[in-house]
Amino acid sequence: MRAIGEPDWASLTLGVFVCQACSLLHRSIPHISRVKSVQDTWDASDVELMATTGNNAAKAKYEQKVPAFYYRPTHTDCKMLREQWIRAKYERNEFEFIEKQEPYSAGYREGFLWKRGRDNAGRQGSQGADEDRDPQRHLPTGQDWQPCGLQITYLKDNSTRNIFVYHSDAKEMIDWFNAIRAARFHYLQVAFPGASDEELVPKLTRNFMKEGFMEKTGPKHTEGFKKRWFTMDDRRLMYFKDPLDAFARGEVFIGSKENSYTVLSGLPSSTQGHHWNNGITIVTPDRKFLFACETEAEQRDWIAAFQRVINRPMRPQEYAVEAHFKHKP
Repeated sequence: MRAIGEPDWASLTLGVFVCQACSLLHRSIPHISRVKSVQDTWDASDVELMATTGNNAAKAKYEQKVPAFYYRPTHTDCKMLREQWIRAKYERNEFEFIEKQEPYSAGYREGFLWKRGRDNAGRQGSQGADEDRDPQRHLPTGQDWQPCGLQITYLKDNSTRNIFVYHSDAKEMIDWFNAIRAARFHYLQVAFPGASDEELVPKLTRNFMKEGFMEKTGPKHTEGFKKRWFTMDDRRLMYFKDPLDAFARGEVFIGSKENSYTVLSGLPSSTQGHHWNNGITIVTPDRKFLFACETEAEQRDWIAAFQRVINRPMRPQEYAVEAHFKHKP
């Protein structure tokens, strides 16, 4: 009998147990990793290898010099991130030899990338990784614009701007991502000289709390519902006509329950014009926002995301953001 949650696969060449998802990635580097199911018949030599190596010993070897700024993917991250993490460890040995980290460790990088223009046309250009130190950057999830794409999201004049770039080589794109994180890390070390790595790393990049399609209607609730792409960046709920739009069509500020913000399941009984039946109502001090999800699962996920933010008291600086939203033209 095996306990629930135990790995189903092992790399017999590396001496590590891996999950189902990672086993598929290990199969893409057969010259480095030979994968076998724990349910198969094992030779005595295979058992001895696993017993004398194991995940802890392998981690001590292959992750001994991971830079603090380097992004360690989780099981929820995209395939590109997870595959390049595995290749960096086991194929390229980047965390055993510091000189192999030069493509991203200096905090500066230049080269050619394809950039999606505001009119959704692809353009070629280059940018130094130490330029523009304020943006919040992260890899997109839930959308498949390019297999090796990077999304850069930042605030300009208190409005959200998205830039999408890509490269045909996954390693090149991951090097750019970590070079950006390194530049940000070096900047924060200067700005906060007494801060520890553990305090600085969460400030480097972040993912959206939630993103996906919903339907929405206008402020008078008399217009037909329109399908829009939504992204939730902490208290900012933004909606776009297309997931790769440079600018949001609109933004909604999500405050706290202490300030009379509430999220409800369902729509008012008089609501018409929606094609999807799983409604969500967000109540703010000024108005109600009506949305509809395609499935009950999406409805539950969105409500949970809204509730997490609403349950958290607002920080002093967030009151200024709320005031800006209220006075937007």
